[in-house]
Amino acid sequence: MVRGLLNKLVSRSLSVAGKCQNQQLRRLNIHEYQGAELMSKYGVNVPRGVAASSVEEVRKAIKDVFPNQSELVVKSQILAGGRGLGTFKSGLQGGVHIVKTDQVEDIAGKMLGQILVTKQSGPQGKIVSKVYLCEKLSLVNEMYFAITLDRKTAGPLIIACKKGGTSIEDLAEKFPDMIIKVPIDVFEGITDEDAAKVVDGLAPKVADRNESIEQVKNLYKLFVESDCTLLEINPMAETADKQLVAADAKLNFDDNAAYRRKEIFALRDTTQEDPREVAAAKADLNYIGLDGEIGCMVNGAGLAMATMDIIKLHGGTPANFLDVGGNASEGQVVEAFKILTADDKVKAILVNIFGGIMKCDVIASGIVNAAKQVALKVPVIVRLEGTNVDQGKRILKESGMALITAEDLDDAAQKAVKAYK
Repeated sequence: MVRGLLNKLVSRSLSVAGKCQNQQLRRLNIHEYQGAELMSKYGVNVPRGVAASSVEEVRKAIKDVFPNQSELVVKSQILAGGRGLGTFKSGLQGGVHIVKTDQVEDIAGKMLGQILVTKQSGPQGKIVSKVYLCEKLSLVNEMYFAITLDRKTAGPLIIACKKGGTSIEDLAEKFPDMIIKVPIDVFEGITDEDAAKVVDGLAPKVADRNESIEQVKNLYKLFVESDCTLLEINPMAETADKQLVAADAKLNFDDNAAYRRKEIFALRDTTQEDPREVAAAKADLNYIGLDGEIGCMVNGAGLAMATMDIIKLHGGTPANFLDVGGNASEGQVVEAFKILTADDKVKAILVNIFGGIMKCDVIASGIVNAAKQVALKVPVIVRLEGTNVDQGKRILKESGMALITAEDLDDAAQKAVKAYK
């Protein structure tokens, strides 16, 4: 996803989603075909295309949508970048192919239902449930365009480069002077002057300048009105008929806007997401999967960060960020344990609760019930402090279960690392 790559273009304070699990931000990610459809609604030029989930749908699309096309672009649809250079576990090279129309069914059939591994998907890869069939455009120039959020200027930032179609990290390294950044006043919105600066940075060769300015303004309108956190087009291309076209579509949206962007959040494809995070969301828990061995269950984001830090300090690695919040029910605690124990990499679980609104006895009861339901096979270290802590400790002690208690966070972290090692 973007994925860390913009960090090389803007300040470290820029809020973007990292490509590694421990850099994740909470945002909705949608497929390219969905993004292209949304762009089209805002007057942005996009290639003619249609998504298909079966060979039969591919065959129908060719007949109905592309009856006179001699070549088509077949794009695997997964929520990860680097598809073109990816490899299917079946052995097929590349998740994006330009082929003769009579070969489209064959290549689409080799993509659908298969797992594509890219530099951003992780080694496990992601399954291709849809392919995006697009008309082949005659491109004369490829550029890079993105809008993201910049903490430094407290507003949207447009990034443009007159070279595109390849890794933006490479572009930033090879052509740093070609990359321009135009901050937009969030109260004033984008002006003609702002849009003109962006277009001058793109330096189109054949597209009309005034029309290009309108395209940039349309993209900004989409970004703001849809509560985007990222809008990236690579490549932004010029065609032989002198059109500026978004030949790619990468959009992320702020999860906090879900209540007012229901039609956009209905596009969410949970089959492409970490199933642990999907299960956590259903239980109203805050969860991010990581790659370590010690599962963490805490209440409060700050406590979660401190817990992960002290685990690292003592030589362990956290397997997740799981915040049950300040008002979790006993049932939510049980669900949290189910999610933690479903991860085969978890060799120990550290529960670190500071009781304020969240009461220690509720957590303790949840732990005991969870241990009975999921048949715990890994050591569980529990540190409780705060409201009803004595009742909580008594519940744990009287449960008769082999739970390891700790007096403070440092003690808990040391015991967790020792337990899994």
